[in-house]
Amino acid sequence: MIRLLAATASVVPLTMLVLSACVSQSDYDKLQALNQQLQAQNQQLQAQVSGLQREARFVEAGDLLFPEGGYQLSPAGKAELSSNIVPKLTGLQNAKIVVYGYTDNLPVGAPLQRAGINDNLTLSSRRAGDVVTYLIAQGVNPNIISAKGFGDTHPVAPNDTPANRAKNRRIEITVQGPGAPGA
Repeated sequence: MIRLLAATASVVPLTMLVLSACVSQSDYDKLQALNQQLQAQNQQLQAQVSGLQREARFVEAGDLLFPEGGYQLSPAGKAELSSNIVPKLTGLQNAKIVVYGYTDNLPVGAPLQRAGINDNLTLSSRRAGDVVTYLIAQGVNPNIISAKGFGDTHPVAPNDTPANRAKNRRIEITVQGPGAPGA
């Protein structure tokens, strides 16, 4: 019997120690609910980040959009943008649209120089700007669109043949953020 009392006497403090480390069921339930709420918020934030990282890119041949040596959209260029690009961009509100202009590496001609366009960087900027102006006129939100010219600095092909130079004369339209359409 003394052994039983001695054993019981040593178990009671141990049991009290274990029980004191436990939280009440109410506190546990509150922590569990908070954990679930934080996990739900984390999933929402991950979805938002994923939406912000989406990007679509559309490439249009410069020779299709502009007359040779020109910077204003041709009727065929306007038709191309109206049928293939405008429907994808109108209605976007929280995206960022950037129209990039590129050229080949041939120097600009005398007619462009007389119009105040002395280099490929200026030519590509004017072309990108004309596309932006047209897209805004067709209903694209002016608050989310901008233009940037790169001239001949980012070729996609060597400028060694007429066909390769034509590949470098292009407009690229990027859409970043929520609602970015599939390319």
